[in-house]
Amino acid sequence: MRRRYAYYWAKLIGLPLLVIAALAVFVLIGDTWWQLITAVVLGVLFTQVAFLGHDAAHRQIFASGKWNDWTSLVIGDLFVGMSYGWWRHRHSRHHANPNKLGTDPDTELPVIPLTPERVQRRNRVLRWLAAHQGLFFFPILPLQGVALHAASVQRVLSRDPVDRRWVEILLIGFRLIGYGVLVFLVLSPALALAFLAVQLGVFGFYMGASFAPNHKGMMMAPADGKIGFLQRQVLTSRNIRGNRLLDIAMGGLNYQIEHHLFPSMPRPHLRKAAPIVAEYCRARGIPYTETTLLQSYAIVIRYINRVGLGERDPFDCPLVAQRRAV
Repeated sequence: MRRRYAYYWAKLIGLPLLVIAALAVFVLIGDTWWQLITAVVLGVLFTQVAFLGHDAAHRQIFASGKWNDWTSLVIGDLFVGMSYGWWRHRHSRHHANPNKLGTDPDTELPVIPLTPERVQRRNRVLRWLAAHQGLFFFPILPLQGVALHAASVQRVLSRDPVDRRWVEILLIGFRLIGYGVLVFLVLSPALALAFLAVQLGVFGFYMGASFAPNHKGMMMAPADGKIGFLQRQVLTSRNIRGNRLLDIAMGGLNYQIEHHLFPSMPRPHLRKAAPIVAEYCRARGIPYTETTLLQSYAIVIRYINRVGLGERDPFDCPLVAQRRAV
């Protein structure tokens, strides 16, 4: 318990201070193209802060649910510009049914279709693009930063029920508008646009490259499939093998199997839990997938390419087929 609190308090204090320090350096440097380096640094820092907000939203930091909620709210909305309400609405459905068609929102990406059926519903030009979508996967990841901010704003301004709507509107508004005004006050218009493009691009690429290896290319469960909790979470998830530096870089998302089995487990404990879970799965004949980061990206690219060509799911699992009628 002490290790958990020490770990998270260091991040809760350290990361916001680093963001504030980076913004102070940004103001001090002034109108120079060297600011693009600052943009890269801020893109990385905002992603690391988003990982911390992800931990708080999963109740990993504090024992109190309210403390976790408000921590995630402040971190996500004020420091990153992402709506906690939007994230909770989307991410909760993903955790309940990962890679399940028609249920997991992460299987319905607007740009890259993940099932042959979605490819067939597109026109000829879009089907051609889908057939070559592996080439576009990494180039479009930088756009994810803009997409995340846009989805957050759309969510808090929508007619759907949103807890603490006005708190989120105020925090996100202050973050997005205030940050944009600061950038244009310090930099000339052309440089300001370049700065925002680099910062948002790094943020989007880093976020997308950290989340993509976790489920893409793993078993896709059909809408009518019936499968137990353990198999559902393990067979649809993939761990990324690496050292503690990778743990930091990926915000603990490299232990995706353990995270899905125990969503509230604090991030520093995932590394110790992984070998225990792996042995438990092996003893019961449940495939436990673990690869390197580069191998995972290769699996993702190969999978979306094959789907884009209209092939059936190459990772279709016989276990799911057997249990559809259960």
